[in-house]
Amino acid sequence: MKSVVNIILFISVMQLAAQDNFQEIELSNGSTFLLGEIQIENLKNSPYGEWFSENYNNYMVDKDLVKLFKKKLKRHEVLLFLGTWCGDSKREVPRLAKILDEANFPVEKQRIVALDRRKENYKKGANGEEIGWDIKRVPTLILLKDGKEINRIVERPVGTLEEDLLAILSNSAYRPNYSD
Repeated sequence: MKSVVNIILFISVMQLAAQDNFQEIELSNGSTFLLGEIQIENLKNSPYGEWFSENYNNYMVDKDLVKLFKKKLKRHEVLLFLGTWCGDSKREVPRLAKILDEANFPVEKQRIVALDRRKENYKKGANGEEIGWDIKRVPTLILLKDGKEINRIVERPVGTLEEDLLAILSNSAYRPNYSD
């Protein structure tokens, strides 16, 4: 019994530590951005919550399309690279969050990395999280199965996020924007 309690305690501590594995960087002009591994919850706090909440609340999820891929999505993991300073991320990430909520997609299968905006570290993670993922534009949503990339949505969907996710998860021919 004691070992079970220790394991649960260890997992809880690791989850709490992972939730705070990011930084908020303030630039000389007073603007801020997040850097490192974050949770969607971090985007709900000021100043990010202003754009996140507005874009989340105003987005109308295509629930019929979500129903078509919901079960398949749960067999995958989501890796998302974004910039809290990027207009495309500010538009697409709240929409994606709302779709994932509609699909009841587990938070523990989501890994979200906020990238740097400073010239010397542009589009780099706090701890090299972007290494090996060929991140050129943000947001970049990578769908993984058993830890391997199956496809990605780059910067903005080709159709809608729901259409693109359905195409990817249905093994339809799908080529993301900027797939050069």
